[in-house]
Amino acid sequence: MRTQYSVIVVGAGPAGLLLAGDLAAAGVPVTLVEKRPHKISNLSRAFVLHARTLEQLDARGLADGLEAVGRPLDNLRLFGHLGIELGTLPSRYNHLLVIPQYEVEKVLERRAIEAGVEFRHETELTGLVQDADGVTVEVRTADGRTESLRAAYVVGTDGMRSAVREAIGLPFPGRSVIRSVVLADVRLTEEPENLLTVNAVGDAFAFLAPFGDGYHRVIAWNRARDVPDSEPLDLDEVKEVTRLALGRDFGMRDARWMSRFHSDERQAPAYRVGRVFLAGDAAHVHTPAGGQGMNTGLQDSANLSWKLAAVVQGHADAALLDTYQSERHPVGRAVLRSSGGIVRLAMAKRPWTLALRAALTTFLDHVGPARRKAVGGITGIGFRYPAPRGAHRLTGTRVPDVALEGGRLYEALRGGRFVLITPQPYEDRGARKDRLTVEHWASDRRTTVLVRPDGYVAWAKDSADHAAIEAALAAHVG
Repeated sequence: MRTQYSVIVVGAGPAGLLLAGDLAAAGVPVTLVEKRPHKISNLSRAFVLHARTLEQLDARGLADGLEAVGRPLDNLRLFGHLGIELGTLPSRYNHLLVIPQYEVEKVLERRAIEAGVEFRHETELTGLVQDADGVTVEVRTADGRTESLRAAYVVGTDGMRSAVREAIGLPFPGRSVIRSVVLADVRLTEEPENLLTVNAVGDAFAFLAPFGDGYHRVIAWNRARDVPDSEPLDLDEVKEVTRLALGRDFGMRDARWMSRFHSDERQAPAYRVGRVFLAGDAAHVHTPAGGQGMNTGLQDSANLSWKLAAVVQGHADAALLDTYQSERHPVGRAVLRSSGGIVRLAMAKRPWTLALRAALTTFLDHVGPARRKAVGGITGIGFRYPAPRGAHRLTGTRVPDVALEGGRLYEALRGGRFVLITPQPYEDRGARKDRLTVEHWASDRRTTVLVRPDGYVAWAKDSADHAAIEAALAAHVG
């Protein structure tokens, strides 16, 4: 039996849910294949949403609901001295939002269902073959049946051990950075002073974050306790390493879950092979430092979804899909470097590495441009995409939530359309009503800007006449 789809997404984590929801909302037939039963686990690894991700969720009308559930934090202290101040971020979301991954998944799943995504749980990908016209996916269902699914494109959002990545023969080079990290979900007798508690002392590191249901997640590591992931773990060991790193264990009790894991740094050399794409942990994994994992995956999906929809619906040439690699692969590489740098500094032990950490802390505390660059990388708002030679200086940059005559930009983006912001009257006479919103500046700004559905500048011109606007719309909107 063969069932035909426009796009098949494999993996129902945050990246897959956002991508599938975007495609369905744009009118693209999409199915989401997930080998797990239909259940959103409360055993979250991710705990924060950064500013750029919140902006992307705002463009889908989801950020306000998540803000009501999570808890904002505008200052994060790392290893005792280095502070990440977020209150001055040039974003509506000048904070990070402490919220468990499962809360994000609930919202994204509800949106995907309402948009018409077909979910196929307990369905495991067993093979994949592509040709010039599409991709045939072999799956095994819960009752052991095999089935062939056919799609124009396939996206693997199925995690670090991605079956999609393996099926297309891509390596996943990298290495384990930290082994025998302990995880535990516990109740605390003593409430921590800070919303997020993190520190490293000598051979120990620990991180505490609240679930919001009375439990806290503990992530901890002891350099002196290097054992296999399969080694049994008890609460006494979790408490001991927490005391080493934080000075006390906050009266940990009633552990509902404990485990060990190892933290890898890996990145696929390509995010696209023919008609198959990778996003999220299937494309890149890194240490939890900086809380960038889920955020980077969600931003991958926001970049890819509108491009796939445009190509599938015939509004753009297939060459547009190549820009997913050129735009997102460098971001993934940068996140690997920044998160790896944070964890190596946190684990500093030798005198020269401790001196380096102290010097870097002082440098970032006193040099504004360097601090802003570091914060921009962690929060995602500092990334910009490559622009063609000769393009306007704004091309490829993220657009903040600017004020428009009709409201604000990220409200205008909620239809998944391009937004043309122009200082002059303009009426689109083409057949682009379903793909283009025309807005005007609330200020006296004179630049004309075409904003992509993911909130980045596609084209801009300081003095644009009607002919220039028409040419830009034809090139970018179709």
